[in-house]
Amino acid sequence: MAQVTVNIDGKAYRMACEEGQQEHLIDLATQFDRYVGHLKAQFGEIGDLRLTVMAGIMVMDELSELRRRLAELEASHSGVEAREETLMAAIAELTERINGVTRKLTARPDPAPAGQAE
Repeated sequence: MAQVTVNIDGKAYRMACEEGQQEHLIDLATQFDRYVGHLKAQFGEIGDLRLTVMAGIMVMDELSELRRRLAELEASHSGVEAREETLMAAIAELTERINGVTRKLTARPDPAPAGQAE
């Protein structure tokens, strides 16, 4: 297991992560540090725990909004897929009808049976 040191609000935290995930963990910590810094600039020194909780709530609020938007997009996409399937079925049916008409138009007429006048 890999180990990295991340900095949040000027404090270093040593953390373990899966091998190869070090940069990702550092990026996440950097993003979280921005939330803490933003809150600290707004409210001043209100205590580490309070800042951390407020930053966590802000992150969860964003996550909640993204989940809501994703659910809307998935629902919208689902409707599009259903319309696509209906459209594809209609196209397949029309194609078969056109092929049937084409076969009838291009079919050679049966020669007249022997003994019949043309």
